[in-house]
Amino acid sequence: MSAVFTGRSTSSGWLDKERTIAGAGFNRWLVPPAALAIHLCIGMAYGFSVFWLPLSRAIGISAAQACPKDMGLWAELFASHCDWKISTMGWMYTLFFVLLGSSAALWGGWLEHAGPRKAGVVSALCWCGGLVISAFGVSTHQMWLMWLGSGVIGGIGLGLGYISPVSTLIKWFPDRRGMATGMAIMGFGGGAMVGSPLAAELMKHFATPTSVGVAQTFLVMAAVYFVFMMAGALGYRVPPSGWKPEGWTPPAAQTGDAMITQRHVHVKKVWGIPQFWLLWMVLCMNVSAGIGVIGMASPMLQEVFGGNLIGVAKKFGELDPSQLAAIAGVAAGFTALLSLFNIGGRFFWASLSDRLGRKRTYVVFFVLGGLLYASIPGSAAAGSKLLFVAAFCIILSMYGGGFATVPAYLADLFGTQMVGAIHGRLLTAWATAGVLGPITVNYMREYQLGLGIPREQVYNQTMFILVGMLIIGLVCNLAVRPVADKWFMSPAELAEEKRLAHDRAAASELRTDSGTGGRTPGSWVVLAWAAVGLPLAWGVYRTLQSASRFFN
Repeated sequence: MSAVFTGRSTSSGWLDKERTIAGAGFNRWLVPPAALAIHLCIGMAYGFSVFWLPLSRAIGISAAQACPKDMGLWAELFASHCDWKISTMGWMYTLFFVLLGSSAALWGGWLEHAGPRKAGVVSALCWCGGLVISAFGVSTHQMWLMWLGSGVIGGIGLGLGYISPVSTLIKWFPDRRGMATGMAIMGFGGGAMVGSPLAAELMKHFATPTSVGVAQTFLVMAAVYFVFMMAGALGYRVPPSGWKPEGWTPPAAQTGDAMITQRHVHVKKVWGIPQFWLLWMVLCMNVSAGIGVIGMASPMLQEVFGGNLIGVAKKFGELDPSQLAAIAGVAAGFTALLSLFNIGGRFFWASLSDRLGRKRTYVVFFVLGGLLYASIPGSAAAGSKLLFVAAFCIILSMYGGGFATVPAYLADLFGTQMVGAIHGRLLTAWATAGVLGPITVNYMREYQLGLGIPREQVYNQTMFILVGMLIIGLVCNLAVRPVADKWFMSPAELAEEKRLAHDRAAASELRTDSGTGGRTPGSWVVLAWAAVGLPLAWGVYRTLQSASRFFN
């Protein structure tokens, strides 16, 4: 493992970056499905809540065997005689996204030198190994093993897997940077859409009178994910240094609003560059606003519209248990609908940014998003479910679009040589937003309820706070200017960085075959896309089934 993280060649050599340089005739459309294979697996981090209810009764099976009320969090981590609280398991999300941002920032520079294949393999080992450790934690009923396995070790796998294809895709698609990264990051958003129903089916299959089936589900998913992630890692290829698509001419450096540079910034310098921190705030504010409502989408819809969701003229607090169960089913369809817009927005907005430019695209996010958030109290007061739901669907599409567009924004400003490492450092904004957004929404809700404000109105003030976040993001985005010359690498520095990154002008410079000689058969491309497209299509189908409950 030390050899892996230091980037030194191993005796086998198959992980070395030099072995992944594409030969003449390689079809670049094989790279996006490789990235999707990894992102669809690690994206299950979004869907981990599917395990919470079964795990909350892992001891009691039919009903939760509660821990003593005076038991603290630390004691609960090691308790094996009582069931875990959902609030305790919910800390996994914090671990996921804090470790994702931290590991991406810490090892982003290593990834640029070691190459995407090695990073993908380490990601597979961490993410799938974390699931195995979590399975052992479930079978022994030790929460600390869950936190260590999936939360910490798996979180490191998330970070490395998330950024592993960014630099490679941008170099393969200099003519469509937004679209390329949008395809991969769409997979991260779709991971839960595929993994959650799969996990539900597996738990149902493995459940017995003495087990809720979660440990076995973790093991099966670890095996399936390992196969997909290793296939994705082995499918990565990097273009020869200086490669460009046939017939494509790079745009003039830093013209107009596009601000596209042909030079390169070293990752070690980004902490001191104003544009980096402006983009850090842009991403943080966009994500904070979106992630804050994702976690509260279901209760928000139920509390705002109450019995109107099922044609009953009653407020939320006036409903009986059967009616509450009915509106919960409608709200589940609403959250499924939001997930579809989250995923679709990643591809749509990132692809659109290739035409609009990144800066203009984020202006749309903040201006349109602010107007939509501000409209929600009015649509709620008017009882218009259509306007309420439509606003949140568009908001969630721009939330996903922000993730998918920012790698191309970074490449435009800082160049492509170390964009993966720079993206890794920018993801600390995501880790921050993962705490800031939910805290803002959740605590404002509790505060307003404490003041005696009716449930259907407790989110009104919160929406305007989120508008304020978007205004901050808009100001920061408008302040972005081309990077000053002093921050770019000199020709000598760039040459040294290319040497450290094992860049080669062609695969033929290696004594061993890169595995990409000759023209790529079209059937390979079809099979690669089918391998990731079919699971994704199944996830979309299952999600549409759930979303139909909202319309029914």
